[in-house]
Amino acid sequence: MERLAEYTAEQIKVLEDLEAVRKRPGMYIGGTGPEGLMHLIEEVVDNSIDEAMAGFCTEIEVIIHPDKRVTVSDNGRGIPVEMHPEGKNTVELVLTTLHAGGKFDDRSYKVSGGLHGVGVSVVNALSEYLEVEVWRDGKRHRQSFVRGQKTSELEVVGEAERTGTIVTFLPDREIFGEFKYDFARLSHRLRELAYLNPGLTIKLDNRIAEVVRTFKFDGGIAAYVKALSEGKEPLHEEPIYFLAQIGESYQLEAAVLFTSSYDEAIYSFANNINTREGGTHLVGFKSALTRVLNEYAREKRILGKDDPNLEGDDVREGLCAIISVKLREPQFEGQTKTKLGNPEIQELVYNFVRENLARFLNKNPGIARKILEKAVAAARASQAAKRARELTRRKNLLTSTSLPGKLADCATRDPAKSELYIVEGDSAGGSAKQGRDREFQAILPLRGKVLNVEKAHLSKLLENKELNSIITALGTGIREGFDIEKLRYHKIILMCDADIDGAHIRTLLLTFFFRNLRPLIEQGYTYIAKPPLYQVNLGKERLYFYDEAELASFREQHDGKFEVKRFKGLGEMNPEELWETTMNPEKRVLKKVTINDALEADELFTLLMGSEVGPRRDFIKENADKITNLDI
Repeated sequence: MERLAEYTAEQIKVLEDLEAVRKRPGMYIGGTGPEGLMHLIEEVVDNSIDEAMAGFCTEIEVIIHPDKRVTVSDNGRGIPVEMHPEGKNTVELVLTTLHAGGKFDDRSYKVSGGLHGVGVSVVNALSEYLEVEVWRDGKRHRQSFVRGQKTSELEVVGEAERTGTIVTFLPDREIFGEFKYDFARLSHRLRELAYLNPGLTIKLDNRIAEVVRTFKFDGGIAAYVKALSEGKEPLHEEPIYFLAQIGESYQLEAAVLFTSSYDEAIYSFANNINTREGGTHLVGFKSALTRVLNEYAREKRILGKDDPNLEGDDVREGLCAIISVKLREPQFEGQTKTKLGNPEIQELVYNFVRENLARFLNKNPGIARKILEKAVAAARASQAAKRARELTRRKNLLTSTSLPGKLADCATRDPAKSELYIVEGDSAGGSAKQGRDREFQAILPLRGKVLNVEKAHLSKLLENKELNSIITALGTGIREGFDIEKLRYHKIILMCDADIDGAHIRTLLLTFFFRNLRPLIEQGYTYIAKPPLYQVNLGKERLYFYDEAELASFREQHDGKFEVKRFKGLGEMNPEELWETTMNPEKRVLKKVTINDALEADELFTLLMGSEVGPRRDFIKENADKITNLDI
């Protein structure tokens, strides 16, 4: 997009004074947990990204210091340092006034991801300490703040041979408590930004873990789609890529790769922001895709006169795609910016994808036929699955109960008070049935390892007895037929052995939930039970420890004699032990399953559970040093 050289104090518009940020931080950053910490870093990084999108920044570095300070530096133009008409120097104004910045004046930034953000001033308000250094006009300027209040004036501290901005801050422990950064999530986001801004170098220097990563992808979103589809067999070697500039206000970009897998993976971005809930750009993309493939199939007689049109789900089966739009005036729904609302974008993207994809198919008939053959096969399988579902429903109507026979249901019929334990193995299931509180705890035992849905079509899933038992017990249906109002339990607890086999079964179940029952994770209904690893008998006292560290700490504090028993599995526990350690709400340890980033989760499930062995082997090699407990 066109470079805009103007960036002076006059472009900084003041919309609102900074008030009550420290009193109600959740209003501005979504909370004071890991999400809020991530939001602070993203606010600072986004300013550097906006400089890159404007054409003035080629390098960004993020440093996590051992004392938990964060430094974000770039080689952009640097924040203007002259006095602002409001009566403050511009650096101080930007850092102490909510919504003060260059994003509200299109002479500085034609496109900005930070337009609907809360601004770096909120980072300043929620930091114990913040220092900004601006390299501009041949000088190095510096100013420092404590909890949003300046502790020094903006002063010149040296000469500068380049331009840029360096922000260093320490999140306030009065607000966040003793916190930890989610390094994996930060790394993923920076990698994502590097793909979305081809040619930009982003360096992450994690000095706590002593890990340095550098991200630079000249291939842009086409390279990203190729990386996302690792582990899946592609139907064509290179992604289909389109780019269009429409006037000065819109840039549209799409990368598409069809694979032989069964799940679609389509991700949308607006001004570099991952629009997790989609929006008008995604609607336009999907509509055009379905229309073009049906038109081509009719024209080439791949579909006969009497054949119904291919459904959207059929043409998107196995599709890996990214749609990225950059626009001057984005309309995001809500402060979280997870859904794009611009009505004009739908038609622009629809026409853009329809025209370019039709041209590609006509130029590449061999690839086009492979794509359509896959879609037709998907349609047939979908019809078979639909018949199987209808047959199952009819059978259920003829039986005395629609619940699976091995389900030991609870007495209460209030979903908000009901829990379902999905238990590995008949032996553990028997103990759980005896040890539970029958009023609100239901037990569903599973036999053996369930189907890996990452490698199986929906029709195979519906033939699987164990997974069908789960679907029936929950009552919600799956995928497009999912209805949260029919959920019978508001706590769904996966209870597996604390060993490698148990971890594998838990991963298979999580894959099934993520691909077919994702709202149960997104809305906080899915949990993992944590059974103890050790039982210690100290005289007449019986103690339980859930990991090696707890036991080691106990050993250090007790020199006397005691017996240690390691549990190999849930089946070794009698009903009383299982209740006391793993099922009693007053003592048990439950971990809620959450999705921080659906794109990152999708990548990981494909990598770990997909058909390709190579990428999974590489992942294991890279992460072998993180394994702390391996049963052999």
